[in-house]
Amino acid sequence: MKRALVLRHVEHEGIAGYREPIETAGYAIERVAAHHAGCTRLDTMSPDLLVVMGGPMGVYDTDRYPWLSEEIAVIRRRLAADLPTLGVCLGSQLIAAALGADVRKGPVREIGFAPLELTEPGKAGPLRHLDGVEVLHWHGDTFDVPDEVDLLATTAPYAQAFARGRNLLALQFHAEMGEDERFEHWLANDIVDIAEVGMTPEALRADHGRLGPPAAAAGRAMIAEWLAGLGS
Repeated sequence: MKRALVLRHVEHEGIAGYREPIETAGYAIERVAAHHAGCTRLDTMSPDLLVVMGGPMGVYDTDRYPWLSEEIAVIRRRLAADLPTLGVCLGSQLIAAALGADVRKGPVREIGFAPLELTEPGKAGPLRHLDGVEVLHWHGDTFDVPDEVDLLATTAPYAQAFARGRNLLALQFHAEMGEDERFEHWLANDIVDIAEVGMTPEALRADHGRLGPPAAAAGRAMIAEWLAGLGS
């Protein structure tokens, strides 16, 4: 059986809705807390798939979280070997940093459901399943689009997704969280940030109930198609 290694940074940001298509594609999933394991001691080269998930820290917070530098280094080695790698939110930012792009605080925080603007490469690939779908955004950082990748999707303030060939997919947004019960942890943990963008937990909960299921279904279809197209 193929192996998928999931690097987590906080307990409540796991692969959620992406678990089903990954397991259906024949992967046994192993979950590791990157900040506890020590990334330099992890074997991140032999898994058939590496999934790098989100977290509240910033890529630039290496003084507070020195293990981030180790994680960027191991991601860089994997990308240099063109091994299948998926990044979500912080994961996408770590991938951007590993490819030499600048990652920084953005001018505005994005929290809530909103549609993506797909580029032509985005419409031609797995992200086509998200065309016209409102997906969850929950971040305040952004990145420059790395060299030699295809920008797949944007929102007005930010780049939202990019790919390099068949084996790298980086997603800033959270199509995996459409139906996950851990959404309540997000609401409880980010009260200040929610208020900062003029939202309330009640409004976000209602949006999650209404918009989350179609977003999750589209996200599963996106990941299933991407996995089916991976190179050896």
